[in-house]
Amino acid sequence: MTISIETGNGVCQARVAGEMTIYHAAGMKGELLSCLDRCTELEINLSEVSEMDTAGFQLLLLAKREAANAGKRLRLVAHSPATLEVLDLFNMAHYFGDPVMMPRHGH
Repeated sequence: MTISIETGNGVCQARVAGEMTIYHAAGMKGELLSCLDRCTELEINLSEVSEMDTAGFQLLLLAKREAANAGKRLRLVAHSPATLEVLDLFNMAHYFGDPVMMPRHGH
């Protein structure tokens, strides 16, 4: 798992690559919250997330809550199939701003 961060004009863009799982959640938490502290808006690019479990999902919930508490905007962009699957599983796409959902298999 890697997070690359670019900052400009008060917007912090974090690109997550690899697994958002329990094995990486603690390290990711610090990086994302630090990024949120130093910007007015946080954009998390999920296009390269290969796997997400409930710990990764909880990390996104935490980031969303902390952004709201600080009066900042959090956007999730470029969702990978793995992230769409988890958001769909928990029926939470609306909470994060309704990403374009992929068709469900068998529907």
